Amino acid sequence: KGYNVFFTEWNSSELVRDTTRRGKKSKALTPTTFSLLHATDFANRLYHDILPPLKAGMLVLADRYVYTAFARDAVRGVSPMWVRKLYNFAIRPDMAFYYQVPIEVAIDRLLGGTRAQLKYYEAGMDLGLSQDMTESFRIFQSRILAEYDKIVSEYGLITMDATKEIAEQQNEMRQVVSKALEDYRPKRGTYGKR
Repeated sequence: KGYNVFFTEWNSSELVRDTTRRGKKSKALTPTTFSLLHATDFANRLYHDILPPLKAGMLVLADRYVYTAFARDAVRGVSPMWVRKLYNFAIRPDMAFYYQVPIEVAIDRLLGGTRAQLKYYEAGMDLGLSQDMTESFRIFQSRILAEYDKIVSEYGLITMDATKEIAEQQNEMRQVVSKALEDYRPKRGTYGKR
């Protein structure tokens, strides 16, 4: 549609990417350390990658946002109130989508895809939920989904049915975003729409 768009994704800041990678590889990350590293990553991206494009009148698309930390960190045992205070500097997005998918579908997609192997931390293996990685993933991710269910109403996330075909999901999202952008005009020097 001709909009100027900037894209950013979770855990991509050069500032902490290598530290996070080393911590994951050595399995040395505690829940609090993990939380602080992700908050540092987000803060760095916010001030260097998100705010400047917004101030320039661009749209910013973020693959995951603070809600990811709210859910994951709480499931890892970090105080939900503490995590929210940790991220209180974050700007509120104009739109946030939650692609809701049943746990069994998520497992099938991950194990049936090109990766075909779960990762230690995404499976919650650090929490000792199960010795079996797939079962640990099922327990851990089910708890995350329960946290997201709380976050959806708390923060007004737009829930999308992620069991639908990708093209159908994309079409639905485009309709929602197009409607939101009908009266949008870039505003340089302010945050504008995000």
